Formats: sequence, C-alpha cells, structure tokens
Amino acid sequence: MGTKERLLSLFENHKGIFFSGEDIAEKLGISRTAVWKAVKALQEGGYQIEAVRNKGYCLSVETDILSVQGIQKYLKEVCSALTLTVMPSLDSTNTFAREKAAAGAPDGYTVIAGSQTGGRGRRGRSFYSPSGSGVYMSLVLRPRHYSSAQAVRLTTMAAVAACEAIEAVSGKQALIKWVNDIYVEGRKVCGILTEASFGLEDGFLEYAVLGIGFNVTPPAQGFPEEIRDIAGSVFSRKENDGKNRLAAEFLNHFMTFYCTAQETDYIENYRQRSLVLGREIQVLLPGRPKKAAALDIDNSCRLIVKYEDGTTDCLSSGEISIKI
Repeated sequence: MGTKERLLSLFENHKGIFFSGEDIAEKLGISRTAVWKAVKALQEGGYQIEAVRNKGYCLSVETDILSVQGIQKYLKEVCSALTLTVMPSLDSTNTFAREKAAAGAPDGYTVIAGSQTGGRGRRGRSFYSPSGSGVYMSLVLRPRHYSSAQAVRLTTMAAVAACEAIEAVSGKQALIKWVNDIYVEGRKVCGILTEASFGLEDGFLEYAVLGIGFNVTPPAQGFPEEIRDIAGSVFSRKENDGKNRLAAEFLNHFMTFYCTAQETDYIENYRQRSLVLGREIQVLLPGRPKKAAALDIDNSCRLIVKYEDGTTDCLSSGEISIKI
C-alpha cells in the first residue's frame, strides 16, 4: 500500500477529524513533504480535504467517492477473505472479473467501478452505468461442487442481499421482480447478472462471476428516455459516503449467505420479498406474451405460474412483465 492509500485509510477512518502534518507524518512514518504530496494527490482525485493553519488536514464528512479504504471500514469479519479492487471506470466489471477468473483469481476477488462504458444486462442488453451516481460490482466465486441448478442460487442470494443492503442504508423497502431486478418505491434501482463457467468432464461449476449494479442517486443528466419510466435510485440525492456504505452492506449480507446461511434462509426471504407472487403477469415467450398468474417460487428459485387455460409451468429462466 502506497503513501496516498495509507493516508486515505487514515482519513476514511477519521472523517471530520483534523490531523496536523506532524501527526500524520509520525503515524505513517513518512516526511512532512510526503504528507503534503499525498494530500495534494488525493485532492486532485476529487477528495474534499480541508487544510487549515494550526489545525492540519481533514477529510470532509460529505465526501462520497468509492475506494477500497472507504468500503473496508464498513466490512464485517465475514468479508475478511475478499480481495477488493476499485477503479473509476471500466468497460464492464463482469468482463474484467471473468478475465481475472480465467487467469486464476481466487474465490472472493471483487472489482468495483464508479462507471461502465459497456455495462451488460441479461440477454445481451446494455446496462446504463453513468459516472458519479452508481456502484457497479462483480465478484469471482468458486463454490465447491456446484451444479448448474445450484449456481442459480447465487443470484437468489445476491437479490436478497441487495434488498437487505438497500434497506440498511436507506430505510426504504426493497422488493424483487423475478428473477434478478430490485425495485424501490415502484422503480428499478438494481440489476444482477450472473455468468458461469462449467467443467467439461464433471459438469461442476469452475467459477461464477456475480455482477450487480446499483443506481445510488439520480444521474446528473437524468435517466435515458428508454428507461426513464422504470428506473429509480436508492437515494433521492447525494448521501455522505452513500456509495461506500451501500457497497459494503451488500458484501456483508451476500457473504453471510454465501459462507454461512442455510438454503432455506435466503430462499424464504426471496419469496417474502417477491413483488410478483399472487399477481397477474405476462410470460414473454418467443413470438408473443402469455398471461399467467404467479403462484409460487420453489426451492430452486423457479417461478411457478398458471396460464389462463389452466396449465401450470415452472420457469427456471426467461422474462416476465408486470405492471408495478
């Protein structure tokens, strides 16, 4: 860890508190000149650091910039094995994480970006990922002896963890539109994309890349016209350290499920948070949509539906539409 990163860690853990240059130099074992250079580098990176004569330096509590140090201060012990990488922008966090996974990145390798230039959603759709208003994250996961059916549960865990994280930082209720969209106050604020690689010989999961994107605040230029009627954000305006807190809360809740929870813990939670059960939906089948009633979600996270002709079906993947 370099001088700038060590100084940021000190500031992030003591936001709003002034440290003299002498104090910082002593704590970090560096010169006063090195302190000054590190402060300047952080300021040039957008950090609001006050410099007051006879008081020293202080990181403003209003700072809301994603960083490893800013996230780590909120993480619980269950996240101790995670390896975090934070970057201002990437083409796609899932693409980046898949390349790392193929090169041997370990279970728990996590990349987080402040924007994506080529963010991807399900079925090849683009995922709007502007700078300054979102958190875009991908985790490399290597659970042992997971079949393709079991791999679907990673998305289930992530959906529940996302809801719990949103509620923890905002106090707003979060609900799940099967299979992987999170809604707050009737608007989509989060999407999940899980991609996987399986062994050719045994058919077990080699690794999965779990991607999740949060709309933390409204974009400065507003949402694009094509999603303006459905997209929303966790917060209505910038929150102090909102991005770091949300990223950390998601990791805390997800890793708790991933490392320690029983299957029934998150699947029942997923059912209870469903905004489609008991309602009329449209199953978007090839050619035309088909009306159905959403009856239940089974332990494999399949949506059980009943069509107008009385027949039932268990959907393990696909698209549905519902008026929210």
